[in-house]
Amino acid sequence: MRSPRSLLLRTPGRRILRWRVQRSGVELKIILGAGPTTAKGWISTQAEQLDLLDATAFATVFGERRAVSFLAEHVWEHLTRAGGTAAASNCYSYLAPGGRLRLAVPDGLSTIPGYLDSVRPGGGGPGAIDHKVLYNVYSLTDLLESQGFVVDPLEYFDDRGRFRTTPTSNDHGLIRRSAAHDPRNTGGALVYTSLIVDAIRPL
Repeated sequence: MRSPRSLLLRTPGRRILRWRVQRSGVELKIILGAGPTTAKGWISTQAEQLDLLDATAFATVFGERRAVSFLAEHVWEHLTRAGGTAAASNCYSYLAPGGRLRLAVPDGLSTIPGYLDSVRPGGGGPGAIDHKVLYNVYSLTDLLESQGFVVDPLEYFDDRGRFRTTPTSNDHGLIRRSAAHDPRNTGGALVYTSLIVDAIRPL
């Protein structure tokens, strides 16, 4: 349980985020768990401002506003499976009909040498010590569909080890750790890709 002091410290950041959300333009675009990531036209958020597991935090920040896009790059793997489901539910509730939650996570079916040892929970890669779940396109799709989303896979390895990618617009968010945008993927050789999906709230 968080101390009263920690809750008080969290309040100003949440108030500032609510102020930005309520005064943003027509198309509300939110980066979840942004860290240092910023993008023109997007509002970057941190866990201290918007706890993905806390429906009350979403209600406080958004009120009657609804986002057209949520973007989460390598966030869901730091949540438990139950936490990922709760976070998906909260995002669904605060997306406009037709809006998208673009998710990128490590790909549990990747055949890139050394990749799985790097990204698995407790693996040797950066941040992997805190990874809770290693998704594949099928398990992530099941989770998102269980919350009402229609899922459009954009980049992934299938169960036969084949890499699949679909050219897509960055209007719903740029994924930097991807086949097209990760600088490690030079000379045509894939070194790092992500499992990327668009989870769409139906009209």
